[in-house]
Amino acid sequence: MSVRTLPLLFLNLGGEMLYILDQRLRAQNIPGDKARKVLNDIISTMFNRKFMEELFKPQELYSKKALRTVYNRLAHASIMRLNQASMDKLYDLMTMAFKYQVLLCPRPKDVLLVTFNHLDAIKGFIQDSPTILNQVDETFRQLTDAYGSLSAGEFQLIRQTLLIFFQDLHIRVSIFLKDRVQNSNGRFVLPVSGPVPWGTEVPGLIRMFNNKGEEVKKTEFKHGGNYVSAPKEGSFELYGDRVLKLGTNMYSVNRTVETHMSAASKNLTSQTQENITPNPLAKEELNFLARLMGGMEIKKPSGPEPGFRLNLFTTDEEEEHAAQSRPEELTYDIINIQAIQDQQQKEELARIMGEFEIKEQPRQSSSKGDDLLAMMDEL
Repeated sequence: MSVRTLPLLFLNLGGEMLYILDQRLRAQNIPGDKARKVLNDIISTMFNRKFMEELFKPQELYSKKALRTVYNRLAHASIMRLNQASMDKLYDLMTMAFKYQVLLCPRPKDVLLVTFNHLDAIKGFIQDSPTILNQVDETFRQLTDAYGSLSAGEFQLIRQTLLIFFQDLHIRVSIFLKDRVQNSNGRFVLPVSGPVPWGTEVPGLIRMFNNKGEEVKKTEFKHGGNYVSAPKEGSFELYGDRVLKLGTNMYSVNRTVETHMSAASKNLTSQTQENITPNPLAKEELNFLARLMGGMEIKKPSGPEPGFRLNLFTTDEEEEHAAQSRPEELTYDIINIQAIQDQQQKEELARIMGEFEIKEQPRQSSSKGDDLLAMMDEL
């Protein structure tokens, strides 16, 4: 498992979240000034400097439930509100879109180009906000510094870590089904045509060498696909042609998007339930959330501007039906942490956290300890 995976996972899922919210804001005819405020507030919070510093620290990936808690807070960083069913659908769309992109990356390194495509599109949402643009550009430089010199093997480990995170997630998405890149069981269809990875040759030729390293024979074979050479390598610079289209906004044209649980996913619900037995790693997850959310500077709405509810479904009835029909095991309830009253429990938690050698949190308070709810209240 790579400890460098979390920033790429967070930024790409965040990019997909912004694509979906932008599409729904337009579909519901939300006034332009309100829509811009929502996107600006979320992007400003997402790329907050302190938050990014915590995100880029080497660390293991955590559960989908833990990350879902972060995105729930992020989605509500402005005047917009989402019901539970809409938040579930939003997270499903985000995760399946990025899973598809990771699966189809020609080279493991290209996951970085996918990330840059998301950042390029995000900058398009905030053209009139130079301060937020600077935040995004600073994150781009952090990505270049952190990943620019990694080897192909290190990128392969990152890609493998991402695929493990998405394993057994087979939610059907209408766009993918209509474009025939996803089967009815929720699994993606890998293409057997198109450009091969940059720096590789079109398959169909076997070369044989002698013990001196000299080529002595060539044999051709039929590969059954329709491959072509890559025209050029995508740009890893701040501005440039990424060439790769994965990670661009597939909602730029107004399309209705539905999600459905595949039969395979429903059969796996009993296997995917969170273990209710106390787990030391769960304590580390809560500490992770506390550190991340401690870096989130949520701006409180100023003035009398009213909030509004965004619906990820076509009608309120569809949203209500989705909430009732979704398997309970696959609903990501928000993690709540209660303050620990018992002194013995406090000492046990302190011992467990000490074993993980977690760095000192930026804010310390003897009365609050690791209580995430108290920390969120301070924001």
